[in-house]
Amino acid sequence: MNLKNILNYLDKVFDDTENPEEPKYDPVHVGGMIVLSLLGISVLFWLLWSLLVFGGGIQAKVVPFLKIVFTSATAADFGYVGYPFEMGVFEGWPTNVIALVISIVLFVMITKIIYKGGKNEDKLQQEAK
Repeated sequence: MNLKNILNYLDKVFDDTENPEEPKYDPVHVGGMIVLSLLGISVLFWLLWSLLVFGGGIQAKVVPFLKIVFTSATAADFGYVGYPFEMGVFEGWPTNVIALVISIVLFVMITKIIYKGGKNEDKLQQEAK
């Protein structure tokens, strides 16, 4: 490799003319995608944390709740004294339930989007034939 080839390569690499065949990226779209990705990750983190970790998570409240509903156990048996003061094992249940409802709604919406997307792809493939 000689110096002329190296200079030609560097000239090509640092050339500022735009190739019309290359896709054009708008910096606003790239920035928006970064912000939306961070927002999606944050929402997913909040949902999982509030569902599985906050106040012991919803998994720690299911069995005591079922015992209260189907046996003669009371909420006081699990440390419940009153709503804002001492809730025992049921600490943080409103947040856990809200996170569960939001998670179910998001799951159903995503499932519908994926299922509908599959139907559209099938229609497009049939039309292409």
